Amino acid sequence: MSRINTNVTSLLSQRILKNNNSSLNTSLERLSTGLAINRGKDDPAGLIASENLRSEKASINAAIDNAERADQVMNIAEGGLQEVSALLLEVQGLVGESANDAGLSKEEKEANQLQIDSILQTIDRIASSTNFQGAKLLNGNFDFTVSGQDPNVSDYQINAAKLGYGETRDVEVVITASAQHAGLFISTNGALDLTNATSTFTFEIAGSKGSREFSFASGTSLDSMVEAINTFKDVTGVSAAVSGVTGFSIKSVEYGSNEFVSFDVISQGGQAGSVVQLSANNENDLSGTSSTFANVTNPIRDSGQDIGAIINGIAATSDGRTARIATDFLDMEIEISAASGGADTLQTISALTITGGGAKFNLGPSVDINNQVSIGLGNVASRKLGDINVGYLDDLGSGNSSNLVDGDLETAQKIVDAAISQVSSLRGKIGAFQSNVINSTINSLGVALENTSAAESSIRDTDFASETAAMTRAQILSSASTNILSIANSQPQAALQLLG
Repeated sequence: MSRINTNVTSLLSQRILKNNNSSLNTSLERLSTGLAINRGKDDPAGLIASENLRSEKASINAAIDNAERADQVMNIAEGGLQEVSALLLEVQGLVGESANDAGLSKEEKEANQLQIDSILQTIDRIASSTNFQGAKLLNGNFDFTVSGQDPNVSDYQINAAKLGYGETRDVEVVITASAQHAGLFISTNGALDLTNATSTFTFEIAGSKGSREFSFASGTSLDSMVEAINTFKDVTGVSAAVSGVTGFSIKSVEYGSNEFVSFDVISQGGQAGSVVQLSANNENDLSGTSSTFANVTNPIRDSGQDIGAIINGIAATSDGRTARIATDFLDMEIEISAASGGADTLQTISALTITGGGAKFNLGPSVDINNQVSIGLGNVASRKLGDINVGYLDDLGSGNSSNLVDGDLETAQKIVDAAISQVSSLRGKIGAFQSNVINSTINSLGVALENTSAAESSIRDTDFASETAAMTRAQILSSASTNILSIANSQPQAALQLLG
């Protein structure tokens, strides 16, 4: 080194020392914070990716909290319904006990009625008081609201429906096949005309509920035969009606493929006539297969038909006059009236419009309709439990038509059966919602959170093994650079030796 104004070696050593110290500081910062990316300049692309993943983690954590909260809400609703179920079973026992008319005094019936009145009040209280943070769960507050119900829709049940903010959903039903009773036409050519006065016309009628054998003498009118058959319609599930002056028809009380009627001739008694099967697609069409009484060696049987329907473009499953779909956006069942459900022609019905309601939960990381789930929680007050066809639970109250003292106990039991079925269905719906929606969502979100956290960690977190090795290297290089800088700074002194 022969120049002293500019020490190039020292400048080089200073630059390298500065770089080594910077590397050492970076390693120390990463090891002390546990983060490989502390600021944008550390890794711009990695910072963007990790921030996006952190946002996803926050959304997933919120979704898990939402799902757990939804499960808690459903637990409270289920607890209220469980108590209502227990009370309904008690009502069932009281109705059955009160039907023992000859073995029960009036005072005992009145005591049973007092219990019924108390139970009805308790059910109403449970319906109005079951709540989560003040939000009533069983008073219909979270039931779906509808408008524009078509007269051809006799009943409906909305289990779940997804609606966006301010959105409504129209429900359109296309009837592709009519619901049919099972039915046969019995042609007797009017009143019975048997061989002699001692002969009888004996036949057996069977339906989905049971069977009965009937015997009639010569001269019995069609009206009398029909009246006798209808006496047992609750036992057989088959009703009868006079058809013109030549015979009578027998039909299943209910619609659907699960219903049937069967007619078997036991003793003809010389009576002429025939059994006509109704057309497969029209229960009023008598052009079906005909068999004379003499040729009826085995029971003649006819089955009903379920309605065929398409609801909002989805082929529905059906039972009698009730059609149901269960999709991600709409889960409901609709009962079509007998007038429309039994028609032969293709019909399109604008059934109703869902305007809102339901208990809504957002169980996904994104706030949109795809991550929204809903469930309808109907009103379980006594005035709402039951069936429109048989009546409602409050009809069992004192002074009402189905009270235990002097009311119709047969109808009372039907009402209680319908109420039990209604509450059980709601409990089953809540159970399925918890098991198949909430719990499954929590499990899947947990897996997503694990994977997202792992991806974010691999980008942003410090690898201590490699970073410790980098720090050790930086420490050694920094020490070496310091020593070299000291040597470089002393080199210009050698130029003084040239001055002698």
